[in-house]
Amino acid sequence: MAMFELRLVLICLLFRLCFSEDASKYVTLELSYITASPLGVPQKVIAVNGKFPGPIINVTTNENVIVNVRNKLNENALLTWPGVQMRRTSWQDGVLGTNCPIRPGWNWTYQFQVKDQIGSFFYFPSLNFQRASGGFGSFVITNRKVISLPFNMPDGDIVILMGDWYTRSHTALRASLDSGKDLGMPDGVLINGKGPYQYNASVPNGIEYETINVDPGKTYRVRVHNVGVSTCLNFRIQGHNMLLAEAEGYYTQQSNYTSLDIHVGQSYSFLVTMDQNASSDYYIVASPRFVNQSIWQRVTGVAILHYSNSKGKATGPLPDPPNDVYDTSYAVTQAMSIRQNVSASGARPNAQGSFHYGQIQVTETIVLKNVPPAIIDGKLRTTLNGISFVNPDTPVRLADKFDVKGSYKLDFPSRPLNRPPRLDRSIINATYKGFIEIVLQNNDTVVQSFHMDGYSFFVVGIAYGEWTQNSQGSYNKYDAIARSTTQVLPGGWTAIYVSLDNVGVWNLRAENLDRWYLGQETYMRVINSEPDPSNKTEFPMPDNVLFCGALSHLQKQQDPSSAASINGWSTLILITLSAMISTWL
Repeated sequence: MAMFELRLVLICLLFRLCFSEDASKYVTLELSYITASPLGVPQKVIAVNGKFPGPIINVTTNENVIVNVRNKLNENALLTWPGVQMRRTSWQDGVLGTNCPIRPGWNWTYQFQVKDQIGSFFYFPSLNFQRASGGFGSFVITNRKVISLPFNMPDGDIVILMGDWYTRSHTALRASLDSGKDLGMPDGVLINGKGPYQYNASVPNGIEYETINVDPGKTYRVRVHNVGVSTCLNFRIQGHNMLLAEAEGYYTQQSNYTSLDIHVGQSYSFLVTMDQNASSDYYIVASPRFVNQSIWQRVTGVAILHYSNSKGKATGPLPDPPNDVYDTSYAVTQAMSIRQNVSASGARPNAQGSFHYGQIQVTETIVLKNVPPAIIDGKLRTTLNGISFVNPDTPVRLADKFDVKGSYKLDFPSRPLNRPPRLDRSIINATYKGFIEIVLQNNDTVVQSFHMDGYSFFVVGIAYGEWTQNSQGSYNKYDAIARSTTQVLPGGWTAIYVSLDNVGVWNLRAENLDRWYLGQETYMRVINSEPDPSNKTEFPMPDNVLFCGALSHLQKQQDPSSAASINGWSTLILITLSAMISTWL
């Protein structure tokens, strides 16, 4: 293994020297099962490199990222990187419409560049409801040193992964959905893989909780990710203001919040100054939103903020969540208060505000409506515009390259149709370099998150009610936040603008795992139809591509003793380096 790692390090060095002016980062992630008791009940969870949650991946803007994923689970797996905009290479996206799965005992090496990106993201397993059992970790892209931050350099960096949690395994949860049952109320909320601090007698004794250690007077960048199954969480730190600084790769106007709703799949950075007197520790709270608060009260995540000079343990009631039961405008107002800092530089020295999205002509409007789950062909399913998506046996771009007919259809309707819902493999045929408006209409009874791989989009409008053309008059066309995951309130709509400048086949989905698993997704096929001999719009199919479906016969068996599956050019380099190493040794 030591020799293998040496070879991979040399490959990464050569990758940097011969193939790019930018640095390279090599990471190995191994998915496996371990036993943990986050809520005091022993259960099998998915660990990454033996850890639950998985390790933080720290990279720098423009680095080439090489991630070798080893699947030690007993079922197929893929890792996906939501919000990390893989320029021109949806081959590395890690979802079933773009990648064949990594079989049990196999591995696969992802290669992509974090081109012109900064910010807070996370990775997770995208197949078979596996995120409900873990497998997630933070993915942080830091600025290059030549690009200044729009705030003073923090004294430290804190990562918080929070989410609703079930003591049932992901296999049991998906079996419930397959049988037509609802998941029911979660058993708790975890913070960094740990259960709640015993803030009152309702919390069982002996549960391990998370403690965040800080020093008085210092300011920390607190990166918060909602990696849960389906529950929006309100995040707050007792006695502390949270200065919002970044949302999924874009700097925000710096506004103070005492609490913020963070929906499934969303990530934020806050600047938090430790300016309290440390008479005791402080609560860090993640509590469910848009549910019956009295019934869901036990489903609350509580961690501890511990000053180095703290004089005692945290006691007393938790800080209150928003009191907006009779104020339907609160959630909309808070969501629309998150705006982009148009004067700040991001990954490049030019100001982010130089992109005047509000002055660009919209080339197409697509309305995507979801409704409560319904029975289709005898099974409980969810839909977008009446279509419950069925993943193709052969991934879309692979089917294109090998001319596999019937793998998918380019007939996804741009408006809801008055017809019975159906199972289908319909995807959106998008126009490269188009500038489109997507309206997400949530006619379901629960709040939902929607995510689009490969892109950030401008969240120009959020409201309750039914969207109409007149709703466009309320859009924010100047400083709307750009991000990759947005909430859609129950009985409401969210409008986004997307500049289709990234070729590939990109997943558009509900981030709520139950809705996603039951079919609430599609893909957007953004392909440059113009001749492009310089290949500036899309990277070629990787040499280490996995084959499945109609192309299964092309897949070679992996040697179980092999530790990596790497691109053809890398294999050639490996052979050369092996000979060199043998000579040197």
